[in-house]
Amino acid sequence: MIGFMLNAAVPPIHAWLPDAYPEATVIGAVFMCAFTTKTAVYVLARGFAGFEALMILGAIMTLYGVFYAVIENDARRILAYHIVSQVGYMVCGIGIGTEMAVNGAAAHAYAHILYKALLFMGVGSVLEMTGRSKLSELGGLYKYLPFTMICTVIGGIAISGFPLTSGFISKSMIIAAAAEEQQIIIMLMLSLAAVGTFLSVGIKLPYYIFFGPNDCGLKPKEAYWNMKAGMFMAAFMCIFLGLFPGYLYNMLPYAVHWHPYTAHHLAETFYLLGFTGFAFYLMSKYLKPHDVSNLDLDWFYRRGADWFMWLARHPVSATNEWVSNVYRNVGLRFTMATAKALSWFDWEGIDWAIDGSARGVVKSGEQVRQFQTGKLQHYIGAAVALLFIVLIVVVLV
Repeated sequence: MIGFMLNAAVPPIHAWLPDAYPEATVIGAVFMCAFTTKTAVYVLARGFAGFEALMILGAIMTLYGVFYAVIENDARRILAYHIVSQVGYMVCGIGIGTEMAVNGAAAHAYAHILYKALLFMGVGSVLEMTGRSKLSELGGLYKYLPFTMICTVIGGIAISGFPLTSGFISKSMIIAAAAEEQQIIIMLMLSLAAVGTFLSVGIKLPYYIFFGPNDCGLKPKEAYWNMKAGMFMAAFMCIFLGLFPGYLYNMLPYAVHWHPYTAHHLAETFYLLGFTGFAFYLMSKYLKPHDVSNLDLDWFYRRGADWFMWLARHPVSATNEWVSNVYRNVGLRFTMATAKALSWFDWEGIDWAIDGSARGVVKSGEQVRQFQTGKLQHYIGAAVALLFIVLIVVVLV
């Protein structure tokens, strides 16, 4: 499970994701939305549905990703951190484990591919046409990139769970499932993360790219036709599924008995989104992006690696050198002395006995060979003499 949690970018083993997506190509980042974390979500749903630890970790993920997205300056890193947050909704739904929660996780995984791909295409178009992705270096582009602006705004409100978009019909199902299971703290955490999502991606991202207090001074051309075609299809699907959620609900693993467009749910959503917009207006000067690097948990990884390298260079290296000296001065000398003793025993003992036996056999053979003259009379005489000796022995005995 830990391996798939790593793939799902569950903190604290998530640092690969906000580092990987901003470094990918414009096209690569779009495809990564579908093929990285979603595989982990699928496996977790198949094997670990109802595991409460996932519910808690998922809720933490939603807030963790939102926090860094709010303070981040680079547009693609903002979206990368929001992958952590949005996957947190899916992991939380899997952890809740009810039919409604698992349906919400599956629906949100599908919706997330659409609106996150749309956002990466919008930000990627800005990067392609301007060469910039930092919010502090952008602004005033709505006049030159109107189509990209509209599509990016659609992606921003979709990820925020705005009514009539795909995010509204999926994210709210997970929050409702938490409320249905009396997980009030989890429900509040998910709702707070939804507020942060609208603040950072629904408002902050398009505002500082296309509007903002400063004009970046660039006059880029609108995106290429194929880029606009991709953004249009993704934007269309975000709105289509928001208007006709049944097409998505029919693909979910369990029958859906929940209706997103109720008066209470709509009023609650508009209240949260309106409050978020008002808060952004009041706090806009504090949310202004700055060109700084934010420390994430990978800072601890690096400090741990530095400590490990220091440990390897000093105490471990010194211990290894001491052991090597002891081995050379004691172990090798003992080994060489033992080898010399065994060599002497081999030459003077074993070889002497074996070679001496061989030499004795050779000498005995030479003595016996003297009796082998090849003459018959010598053999008869020797036989008679031997017989005579035997007879004398018999008589004497």
